[in-house]
Amino acid sequence: MATDYDAPRKTDDDLSEDSLEELKARRVDKASSSVDVDEAEQAEGFELPGADLSGEELSYRVIPRQADEFTCSHCFLVHHRSQLAKTVGGQMICRECVA
Repeated sequence: MATDYDAPRKTDDDLSEDSLEELKARRVDKASSSVDVDEAEQAEGFELPGADLSGEELSYRVIPRQADEFTCSHCFLVHHRSQLAKTVGGQMICRECVA
């Protein structure tokens, strides 16, 4: 966070003047000013201008799992053998899922 070194600093007397009730009231005021917005409704009405992507196709080159890789049975990600933490009942588990 940036610090403004030119701003006047509060003294110990100023800090003690801020009562707990004042601080709670400020927090309530800030919380009451927010508006509840349903994100699903907001997303439905949002359209990008000129973005008709219905005819688009994604093209990615899929590389099959290599001999030195395994698929974790918990997260289903493909990892290098060096990430293998343990094998339980023939199912391989990566270090990230064990931690």
